[in-house]
Amino acid sequence: MQHLVTDLLVTLAYGVVGVVLMAIGYALVDLATPGKLHELIWTERNRNATVLLASNLLGVGTVVVAAIVASDDDFALGLAGSAAYGILGLVIMAAAFVLLDVATPGKLGELLVDPEPHPAVWISATVHVATGAIIAAAIS
Repeated sequence: MQHLVTDLLVTLAYGVVGVVLMAIGYALVDLATPGKLHELIWTERNRNATVLLASNLLGVGTVVVAAIVASDDDFALGLAGSAAYGILGLVIMAAAFVLLDVATPGKLGELLVDPEPHPAVWISATVHVATGAIIAAAIS
């Protein structure tokens, strides 16, 4: 029974770190897009904003999972690694977004919240997911 309780507490700790990192990712996407993200997605049902946020959360989740797997059952290392790699992933995803914005015409944030579907959202989403996968693969 003690083993179950310990495992549940470890899972809770990892879950909290993952949710906090995803909340930070949400805040970064909200900063990168004009308007309020929660209104764009839940009120206006903006598909572009939804795909952008979903890809960010998927990228962050991929990094956190890789950090947990790489921890070799060392709870402290796994928790610290999840947090550190997650933050690094968010920083790199934000930098990739800025670079993509500089390399493409117009303001990417404005294109991504256009009420009409825009192909740029798929490029940006792919950058988020690929960045998360690259960081996850680099964790050893």
